[in-house]
Amino acid sequence: MLIYDNRHIRRTHGVSMFSIRAIPAFSDNYIWCLSHDDSGQALIVDPGQAEPVEAYLAEQGLTADTILVTHHHPDHTGGIKQLQSAFPEVRVTGPADSPFKGTTNVVHPGDEVVWHGLTFDVIAVPGHTLDHIAYFTSSLISGRPLLFCGDTLFACGCGRLFEGSAEQMYHSLKNLRELPDETAVYCAHEYTLANLRFARHWLPDDEALEQFERRCQNLRDQDLPTIPTTIADEKALNPFLRWDDPAVVAAAESYCAKHGLPASSERDIFAAVRHGKDHF
Repeated sequence: MLIYDNRHIRRTHGVSMFSIRAIPAFSDNYIWCLSHDDSGQALIVDPGQAEPVEAYLAEQGLTADTILVTHHHPDHTGGIKQLQSAFPEVRVTGPADSPFKGTTNVVHPGDEVVWHGLTFDVIAVPGHTLDHIAYFTSSLISGRPLLFCGDTLFACGCGRLFEGSAEQMYHSLKNLRELPDETAVYCAHEYTLANLRFARHWLPDDEALEQFERRCQNLRDQDLPTIPTTIADEKALNPFLRWDDPAVVAAAESYCAKHGLPASSERDIFAAVRHGKDHF
């Protein structure tokens, strides 16, 4: 089983060590495992499959004590029941008012989730689904604040609007865009190269996107993940976050003129980019 190791931890006297790794699942999912190395306990994010998680935990001698759920889709929740059987004491934290009913610790936007001294803020990010939430901690993991954002924000992309509206997703992404620039963005899918194909189509003269695409292709050629990305990189590169960038606005206005769509607000610009990706 291939496990992507993103470990880069400073250890100081009296400070616990945390490690974070991606456990690949399905064809392009990442299940995130955050381990508290002093206790051997692990926090698992969006386990759509149980088997790769169980195999990794057994290999590392870890015990799952917490599962974080960002939204109800089966590729994020399908492994939870089996993991509950394997780890009867595991706490399953997830959004209230969700179609997924397997949570044991329901949270609402504005709540906090505390795990081994780390405090995660629960952020509402509807759009992809109506129940979608994200988890942010300002504590430094691998030297940076950390965001688990499920299918809301991807490297150079964002989630499809299966349940929510473009306006909801725009506001969700706007809230994430305001997080510290150095925040590491741990999304749930390896969609980067596909997202970049669209971004380069939308902005063919963007040299930074071209350079980033080469870097990501090199990583994938080595079977390495392209994530985490950072909020700073997404603000600079991701067309779904650049609704106030003149180049993105110009491309959106041209697209809207061709398709009879409005282009009078930042929300309209975001909606045009999303529409363009949906029909790319």
